[in-house]
Amino acid sequence: MSTSTKRSPVPKPTQLTTQEIQQIYSRYQNDLQSLAGKIGELEQEAEEHALVLTTLDEALAEEPDRKCFRLIGGILVERTVKEVVPALKTNLENIQKVIATLAEQYKTKEVEFEAFKQEYNIRPVA
Repeated sequence: MSTSTKRSPVPKPTQLTTQEIQQIYSRYQNDLQSLAGKIGELEQEAEEHALVLTTLDEALAEEPDRKCFRLIGGILVERTVKEVVPALKTNLENIQKVIATLAEQYKTKEVEFEAFKQEYNIRPVA
């Protein structure tokens, strides 16, 4: 006698209630908004770093041992231009990498959000 195993049909995912759909929709909106805010904040910080680097590059060419002050963790520290410029360049590069990562996360989340809206036939009311 052969034993046959019956496969149960793949259970369909449970339908979400209207309230759950609204909560998920709001969460997507909030996530996208917070990512966009963080990207904007970091872009502003990168612009500030670039402006400072532009100014310090002139000083580096003329007087590399010139005093400059840097705020580190809320403490003002005296350094020379030749010590500060490499650290600022590294910080700027790191900020730009984080911005790129957050932009990718934003795009991914946006695609997920669009798929969610299509799945549940959600259209914003004008």
